[in-house]
Amino acid sequence: MMTATIEAFFHNPTSTLSYVVYDRAGGHCAVIDSALDFDLSSGVVSTGFADQIIDFIRSNQLSLDWILETHAHADHLTAASYIKSKLGGKIAAGHHIDDVQATFESILGMEDDKADGDHSRTRFDHLFQDKEEFSIGMLTAAVIETPGHTSDSVTYLVNQNAFIGDTLFMPDFGSARCDFPGGDAKQLFESIQRIYALPDSTRLWVCHDYQPGGRELKYQTTVAESKQDNIHIKGETLESEFVQFRSERDKQLNVPKLLYPSVQVNIRAGQLPDAFIKIPISKTF
Repeated sequence: MMTATIEAFFHNPTSTLSYVVYDRAGGHCAVIDSALDFDLSSGVVSTGFADQIIDFIRSNQLSLDWILETHAHADHLTAASYIKSKLGGKIAAGHHIDDVQATFESILGMEDDKADGDHSRTRFDHLFQDKEEFSIGMLTAAVIETPGHTSDSVTYLVNQNAFIGDTLFMPDFGSARCDFPGGDAKQLFESIQRIYALPDSTRLWVCHDYQPGGRELKYQTTVAESKQDNIHIKGETLESEFVQFRSERDKQLNVPKLLYPSVQVNIRAGQLPDAFIKIPISKTF
């Protein structure tokens, strides 16, 4: 089996982890969960972090096959379209991104904002089905649908490496919230069982690390470690226990500050609006 080489990049402003996964022998790669720099107060979007990823790919003379999204993120803006403009590659996500697009287009009044000449909502090059396989050079990858945090969440399995998005975090930080539109704690439990059914040695690569207690950055654990130590859901945790815990905890969480800017960009595969980001208001009087 060809071994996957993995390079991690940490976007400190959003605690996001992006990955370049590559076939060293063949020189092909994929980018997973990229990020743009975005200043909410000024509206300025920049590409310093994404350029680090691009520079790494170029300096290692890699050919970019895929720009992959684990889900429509609510806490950072994807750099997928920007990276594609520089390096090529196909932008891909799980096929349930259609559901997320429909939901937020309605919430944000974006129903008429379609891709030019395309009657579908998607601006992605490919939408994966559950258990679909694809190649990164000589590496074989597979898609596992893992909804719950969002309805479109997927895990990318490359050899013994699972890129799990926000489904789980490092064991000392737990699991994803389920209170966004389309989220569901019962579905998240079932999705985590799919991850926990992988071999215990499978390495889990998370999309965020919030460094609880100020500890050093970590971004990789294993199925065995998560089943044993995850503070929200261990291997023996019952569905009813998890659903009750997750539902009560989610009621206490604040809305992510970049939710609406992120979603508007991310359901467009990283294509920025022409001029404005919409933010819905809620009157209390």
